[in-house]
Amino acid sequence: MIDLKPACSHLAALAGAIGDGEADLSTPCADYTVADLLDHLGVVARGFAALGRGGPGPGSEDAGGGGRGPTELGGLLAELGRAWDDPAAWQGRADAAGVGLPRQVWGRIALTEVVVHGWDLARATGRGFDPPEAAVRACLEHVADFVPKAPVPELWGPEVPVGPGAPLLDRVVAITGRDPGWTAP
Repeated sequence: MIDLKPACSHLAALAGAIGDGEADLSTPCADYTVADLLDHLGVVARGFAALGRGGPGPGSEDAGGGGRGPTELGGLLAELGRAWDDPAAWQGRADAAGVGLPRQVWGRIALTEVVVHGWDLARATGRGFDPPEAAVRACLEHVADFVPKAPVPELWGPEVPVGPGAPLLDRVVAITGRDPGWTAP
C-alpha cells in the first residue's frame, strides 16, 4: 500500500498556482496543452478515486469527466488520495479502460499519473515540483517494471537514456519517454 495523499497534495498546490494565462502553454505531453493536461488530471483523479472505492475506473463512462478549475482539481486529487487509503483498495483485481490488472498495479498507475503529470505541468509552467521521495521511489519501482511490458504500450514514448546518478524524478520521467531536460518552447 502506498500513501498517495502527499503526492496528490503537491500536485494540487502546483495546479492551484497555474494562472489562466498559462492554459495554452505546451507541455512535455506532446498532444496536451496545460489546460488539456489539467482536464486530463481531473478525469484521472475522478476515475482512479472511483476505482479505489471499488467502482468503475478510468475509461468508464460512469467514472465522470474532469475539471479544469484548480479548486475542483484540488478536491478531486484529495479524493483520489483518500480513496486509496483503504487497504481494500489495494487487494484483488479490477478492470478499467478495458484492461484487467491487480488493484495494487492500478494504485501505482494512479501514483504515476500524479507524479509524471505533475512534472509535466511544472516543466510547462516553469515551476518546481518536488513530490515526497517515498512517492517518487514507489513510482520509479513501478515504471521500471511496468512500462516495458505495459498492456497499452502506445501510452509511453521510448525510454530516454539518463545517467546512473540521475535524480529519481528524472529517471521516472525518462522511463516514461520524457526528456528530463525538456523546457518549454
